[in-house]
Amino acid sequence: MKEMIYSIPVNDAFGVECECPICAMRKVLEDNAVRYTMGASYMEDDTRAMTDALGFCQKHVKDIYNMDNRLGMSLVLKTHFDKVIQDIKKLSVKQVKPIKPKSLFKKDIEKIPIVEYVEKLNNTCFVCDRIDNVFDRYIDTIFLLWKSDDNFKKMFDSCKGFCTTHYAILIKTAPDKLKGDDLTLYVDTLNNLYITNMERVRDDLEWFINKNDYKYANEPWNNAKDAIPRALTKTNSIL
Repeated sequence: MKEMIYSIPVNDAFGVECECPICAMRKVLEDNAVRYTMGASYMEDDTRAMTDALGFCQKHVKDIYNMDNRLGMSLVLKTHFDKVIQDIKKLSVKQVKPIKPKSLFKKDIEKIPIVEYVEKLNNTCFVCDRIDNVFDRYIDTIFLLWKSDDNFKKMFDSCKGFCTTHYAILIKTAPDKLKGDDLTLYVDTLNNLYITNMERVRDDLEWFINKNDYKYANEPWNNAKDAIPRALTKTNSIL
């Protein structure tokens, strides 16, 4: 049942024409997570405890702000402030010792608790966590469907490739999910999809550049008009 539930958004994403279906899957997860954060959930104690502890990354705090729920965001931020202030107060009573330089005999430097706390806080995000918890299941489902569903395999083979980040994830995960001839076929297909479609977008960029030369003013645009946003999907996973 779980696999069937996860297969629906995976099939939906591969059924949409875009430069990276995995970016499309992640974008839906991201939109849902942002809406959840500023929906009724922010009044729930367990959700608030997580937002208090994790905070938000720079991108997602902007997305949450753009939801235009100022009261909800104020409540979430206020209790997050309470948590950070309380934690910093506790850590600040500990003596901060000067950092000693590395030596050949002592490689580990004693870390300052407050600095460790802030560094950890700067690398956590409630929205990112909600996305990642489901996203990994989506990646697993891609391999499951590729092995068991001929219709999905056709959609996979005919898609417009993947962004560089998600291409690498699919390559990295493949040996854990596929073996033997299946692995070889999958990797060959994936490499071909990535390179062929990167070349296609590269050529569209080249034609976009040419079209800005007066010598090509009367030539058709072909597929070059939206070459830049499609290129940003390939290189930066921006959908």
